Amino acid sequence: MAKSSSGFRTGTRRKLKRKHREKFTVEKYLQEFKAGDKVIINIDSSSPKSMPHYRYQGSIGTVKEKRGRGYVVDVKLGNKDMKITTKPEHLKGV
Repeated sequence: MAKSSSGFRTGTRRKLKRKHREKFTVEKYLQEFKAGDKVIINIDSSSPKSMPHYRYQGSIGTVKEKRGRGYVVDVKLGNKDMKITTKPEHLKGV
């Protein structure tokens, strides 16, 4: 019997699925956030670059800083504070 793969996207068939006929919009890629803004991590599976791990899907965090084209977001996971670097297409303003 072959061993199951354990890659970065295992177990995400339903979590990262896009809605039927969801259209590409440029506004999602061009949105800007300031330090201190609250954001929801909403992973866009069509853009794999700087995609956060699927365990952060739906988490609410605070933008700490802008780094290059991406943002550093502070997210609380359990009792730990995590820093996630991601691009704006994976973020949604609250």
